[in-house]
Parts: sequence; C-alpha cells; structure tokens
Amino acid sequence: MIDLPVAALRIPAGIAYVLVILGLMFWLRGQYKVLVPLIGFGLVLAWWLTLSPSNDRAWQKDVDRTAWAEIEGDKITIHNLRNFDYRSETDYTPHWETRVVDASQISAADIFITFWGSPWIAHPIISFQFSDGQHVAFSIETRKETGEVYSALLGFFRQYELIYTIADERDVIRLRTNYRIGEEVYLYRTTATPVEAKAIFLDYIASMNALHERPAFYNAITSNCTTNIRIHTAAVEHSVLPAWDWRLLLNGKGDEYAYQHGRLAGGLPFAELKTQAHINDAAHAADQAADFSTQIRRNRAGF
Repeated sequence: MIDLPVAALRIPAGIAYVLVILGLMFWLRGQYKVLVPLIGFGLVLAWWLTLSPSNDRAWQKDVDRTAWAEIEGDKITIHNLRNFDYRSETDYTPHWETRVVDASQISAADIFITFWGSPWIAHPIISFQFSDGQHVAFSIETRKETGEVYSALLGFFRQYELIYTIADERDVIRLRTNYRIGEEVYLYRTTATPVEAKAIFLDYIASMNALHERPAFYNAITSNCTTNIRIHTAAVEHSVLPAWDWRLLLNGKGDEYAYQHGRLAGGLPFAELKTQAHINDAAHAADQAADFSTQIRRNRAGF
C-alpha cells in the first residue's frame, strides 16, 4: 500500500488489508484458506501494475523541465540544459539553456562521486569534456514534486519519476560542493577513449530523449543513478565491466569497483587516488569562476 497516491491513507489501507485477509482466513474452512493471501496479493499486484509515470505533475523548480536534444550528425542541440545561479541550496535563479555541442569533439569522460553520510551510498555524475573546453554533465535523479523529499525506502516503489538532468558543472557540481551541507565530492578521469566517450554520450542523449517523450519510474534497485550509468557504459562495444556487482547497489564503493576494472586513470594506488580526487576545497576556491571546471581538475592524477 506504500504506492497509494494519498500518503495519509497508506497506513490505514495496509492495516485494513491485513485485517480483511486474516478475517477471511479465519472465516473460511479447509483448503480455501490458502487461496486468500494469494488472491489478495494478486489483486494488489493488478492494481499496482496500473500505476503509470507522468511528466505532468507539480514539480519542484529544479526539475520542472525535462531535457531533450536534436541530433544532426555530430551536431547536438541540447534544450533545457540547467545552469542555475545559486545563493543557497534552495534559493536560486533558474536558467535553462539551449546549448550546441559537437559530439565528434568529445575528448574524455569524467565521473564525480558524491557522498553525504554513509560511505556505502553515493551519487555518481558523469561529465563529458569537449575539445573547446565545454563540460556537459548528466545526473540521473528522482524527479521530485513540490514539497516532496527523497526516501531511500520509497525509492524501491513507484513513488518517483526518473529524470536525466543535463547541466553545466557550475550548477550540478557546485551545488553539491558549495551550497549543500555535508556533501563531499570526488572527481576521477575515466580511461574511456574519445570514441568510447562519444558512444556513451550518445547513449545518454537517446535515453534522455526517450524520457522526455515517455516518462519512467525511478527504482532504487533496477533504475537508479548507478545502474543506469552501467547500462550506458555497457553500450560501449568493448566494455570490460561485468554485468553485475554488489557495488552497483551499494554504490559508495562504485569508484573502487571502477578502479578494480581499470576504468579510472591516474596510475596511483586506489587510496592515494581517492585522497587527491577530493574537490570540495578547489570548488570553494573556484566558486563562480568561468573556468570552474578547469580549476577543479588542475593538478589531479589522470587529467
């Protein structure tokens, strides 16, 4: 009953369901008792499968637009790229941009890993570097409605739509390093070649466009910020990563997982690589500088 649209009815409905099932099992005799919970489960499952995602809700302002792109050969015109001006995490001036990039000029793919508490849980953001100095970042997130907050428990159910936020790093990264409290961000250069990085980028664009047209639910196990990255990297023909690893679920160990499989550049032992990958101080120093992305990468292994 967790997915009932009206939150106030979830607990009462759950209690009522249990009482009805127990009452019917007490009232019926013989082998029919066994059928009661099965029928009850089947009815709830049938209702649950009717729940549909939507792009038409009262969204929070930072996710009230979905990004999409027009593709003309290597020319990619990105609409609704987010580049907000922040004064605090919740006080900002929205800026949605149209940005044109040349996919043939992608030179590298980098990954940011954000921690906000447990070392076992993190949020990865992948960013693509272009030869003209641009960086375009993708953050796969829950699309929250006005007044809604994220719950790890509710993330296992059909509570949130999925959104691909495409943004300038001065938005999606600086928000986490400079304005949110208690978030620690690490930056790694991946070993993806320009050809591989381009393939991953185009796969992201395809999924972003699909979500713009057909919304989908977020799921904490099957469709989240980490498993979807794995889906996109698997689209690269010569990907060497295994299909599944427990660190895809406990994604705070995702950087260790990528390092183990040779997907992080730098040539350092992992502990040393992670220590120098921490960018919060550099991000605070760069702040609103036009070359924010350059400054947070300066003198880091692999760049």
